[in-house]
Amino acid sequence: MLIKQKTKAFFLSSFLVSSAFFSQAHNVSAGYQKPDDPLVVQNLEQWQDLKFGLFMHWGTYSQWGIVESWSLCPEDESWTKRRPEHGKSYNEYVKNYENLQTTFNPVGFNPQKWADAVKKAGMKYVVFTTKHHDGFAMFDTQESDYKITSAKTPFSKNPKADVTKEIFNTFRKDGFKIGAYFSKPDWHSENYWWPYFPPKDRNVNYDPLKYPERWENFKKFTFNQLNEITSNYGKIDILWLDGGWVRPFKTIDPAVEWQKNIKLEQDIDMDKIGTMARKNQPGIIVVDRTVSGKWENYVTPEQTVPEHALSIPWESCITMGNSFSYVPNDKYKSSQKIIETLIKIISRGGNYLMNIAPGPNGDYDAIVYERLKEISGWMEKNQSAVFATRSAAPYHEGSFYYTQAKNGKTLNVFHIDDQSVYKAPQMLTFSIPENFKLKSLKVLGLNSKVSWKQKGNSIEIQLPEERTKLQYATVIQMTN
Repeated sequence: MLIKQKTKAFFLSSFLVSSAFFSQAHNVSAGYQKPDDPLVVQNLEQWQDLKFGLFMHWGTYSQWGIVESWSLCPEDESWTKRRPEHGKSYNEYVKNYENLQTTFNPVGFNPQKWADAVKKAGMKYVVFTTKHHDGFAMFDTQESDYKITSAKTPFSKNPKADVTKEIFNTFRKDGFKIGAYFSKPDWHSENYWWPYFPPKDRNVNYDPLKYPERWENFKKFTFNQLNEITSNYGKIDILWLDGGWVRPFKTIDPAVEWQKNIKLEQDIDMDKIGTMARKNQPGIIVVDRTVSGKWENYVTPEQTVPEHALSIPWESCITMGNSFSYVPNDKYKSSQKIIETLIKIISRGGNYLMNIAPGPNGDYDAIVYERLKEISGWMEKNQSAVFATRSAAPYHEGSFYYTQAKNGKTLNVFHIDDQSVYKAPQMLTFSIPENFKLKSLKVLGLNSKVSWKQKGNSIEIQLPEERTKLQYATVIQMTN
C-alpha cells in the first residue's frame, strides 16, 4: 500500500541527521510499497523480530584507516578529502589506492570470534559489504580481477580468502539471518567511470542515453555479480543495495538535496535484478535504498534515529565508532549510549544495525570486544523486552520508552537517563495505555519484589536498594 503523499513531510521531518555524516545521510522514502509476496512478508516479519544486527564495512581502505571509498570521489566535501601522503595528484592517489589490493593480507581474520561476541550481545543478523563504491569485491567474483581472491592480493593464498563465504557460513551456522550489502555504483568499472572521461562526481561520468552499449555492459556486469552473490553463497535473507543515485531518472525527488545532483539516467533495471534475486533466494528482502517502490522493502535512515514511531519497516544503521570504516584510535560509543539508542529505536518500531569495522589485520579493536561484553550482560537480563516486540503507545514520554509483545499481553517500559551515567531512582512514575489492564509487574534483573500502585493510567513503583546494580536502564515488564 502506498503511503499517501500528505505523509511525506512527516517522514522527511521525523529524522535528526548528524551533519558530520551528511555524506551518507539518506532521507526516508515517502512512497513505501508493502510487498505482496507471502514469503517476503514472512521474512520481513521475522526480521522485525530480530531488532539488533551487525553491519560491517571492510575493504582494502582499512589499511590507510580512511573513509570507505569516498576519497576516490571528486567532490569537494569533508568526507572525500584525500591525504597528501597518499598521492599528490588525483590520478596518483587513485593509482595508490587501487594498489592497496597488492598489500591486503588480513591474517587475523576469524569470523567465529566475531560471531561469538556479537551473538552474546544480542545481535541476530549480519549485513556485510560484499562490494563498496570503490568496486573492490570481497567475494570471489568472476566479473573482475579487482577482488580479494585475485592472485594480486596476498590474502588470496589463505584458505579463508573468500571472506564473504566465510562470514556468511559462520554466522548462518550460529543462527543469524544473512544480509549482503552491495554497491550499485562501481567506481572501478570502466563501464561506470569510463576512462575516456575524468570522473566529475559520484555519478556515472558519461551519458548512458548517448552511449547505451556501455551502460548495457554495466547493467550486465552488475546483474552477473548479484547473480553470483545470490547463487553461490548459501541462503541469503537480505539484499542491501547502496548507492541510491543509481536509479531511474524519473524517481529523483528534487526535494532531497543530494538527489538534485543526479543529472543523468541511471536505470539499472531493478525489476530484472530483483526477479533474479527472488528466483535464487525465494523470500529475500530487497532493500534498494532511497528508491521507493517495489524493491525497497524496508527503509534505512543512517546515523540517525527517528523522533517518532513509524508504521513501516525500518532500520537505523549507526556506527559503534565515529566511522563506518576502520580508523585507528576511533572514538567508540559507550555501552550506555548503545543501549539507549537500541531502546529508542525499538520503541519507535525499528531495528538497530550497528556497524563495527574490522581493521587491516582482520579483527576488531580490543575496545569493541569490551563493549560487546558489557552489552551482553545487560541483554542477558532484559532480552525479553527487546526481541519479538513492537512499538506501543505512548511510545515515548519523558525518560520512558515503550515496547510490547506482539500479542499485546506484555508491556515493557524502559527508563533511561541519556544525560549522565545511569542510576536507577528510588521512585518511578509513568503512564500505561488505557486499554492495558495491569495484572503483574516486575523489574527485569532484580530478585527483590517491587512495590507498586496504580492510580488511573498512572503507575508508581518503589525500587528496592538492589536497584543500584541496574546498569544503563531500568526495564519494567507488565502483563495484561
